[in-house]
Amino acid sequence: MRLKFQVKPHQSGMKLADFLREQEVSVGLIKQVKYTPIGILVDGVRTNTNQPVYQGQRVEFLLPQEDGDVSPQPMLLDIVTETEHFVLLNKSAGMVVHPTFNYAGDTLANGWIGTLAARGQTGVFRPVNRIDKDTSGLVLCAKNCYAAPILADKVQKVYLAIAVGEMPLGKGEINLPIARCDGSMIKREISSEGQPSITQYEVLAAKQGYSVLRLHLVTGRTHQIRVHMAASGYPLAGDWLYGTKEDSIMKRQALHCFGMKIPAFLKQKETWFFSPPPLDMQLLYQKISQKTVD
Repeated sequence: MRLKFQVKPHQSGMKLADFLREQEVSVGLIKQVKYTPIGILVDGVRTNTNQPVYQGQRVEFLLPQEDGDVSPQPMLLDIVTETEHFVLLNKSAGMVVHPTFNYAGDTLANGWIGTLAARGQTGVFRPVNRIDKDTSGLVLCAKNCYAAPILADKVQKVYLAIAVGEMPLGKGEINLPIARCDGSMIKREISSEGQPSITQYEVLAAKQGYSVLRLHLVTGRTHQIRVHMAASGYPLAGDWLYGTKEDSIMKRQALHCFGMKIPAFLKQKETWFFSPPPLDMQLLYQKISQKTVD
């Protein structure tokens, strides 16, 4: 794949390397490509990155070929939107994002590579965000090494959750460091020796012993929302690891990646995409919205 840019008036006279950096091509990627015979062309001619570029010139940047190691599997995926630079997938609860020792197949990665194979294409699976196996919702995957750092740096994610306990309505923030629990590869805990972790939230409704929240992660630690909510005294409904299996409807944590804002770059306009909560969360919301609990 070739990226194509045109030099604008204010960029005239810039060194080619500086021009590419202004197009958000990373320093590492420039170094990787600049020594290949047709890696960087200006008006069709290979050009040293120290040379200046001028208004109206066309710059082409050849992205390196990438080969992944994920096995393709035929799978029907929920593709929310797709461009040449990324694909936004809607993951169901119970599916692992990427193969692990315990989950070698039937993952979102296997399904995406299988989708590409069915099209006669190859590629890599590069998730910009990862969500837990039992968390549902949006997963953004970069389709090339140019888009990956841009998306990772600028994408915004919004989660919906249902917590046990009635919280005060309105906005708040949880700022507590998170570390791995001793003796566990999975569980996390609040610890003064942990990594800084910030979760911003808004309580949208609180009744019948539950709270409905919209959350935004300032940092992105493993299990961050689950750990922060439990530490605040309001564990997520159905969260067996950090709370209790107190609700018959939720067989997993009531957490859903609901919205994602894709940043503007190249021909891509800044756009919000949304995924409605799955049936189990909808049923729990209906239950707690009733005047009485069955």
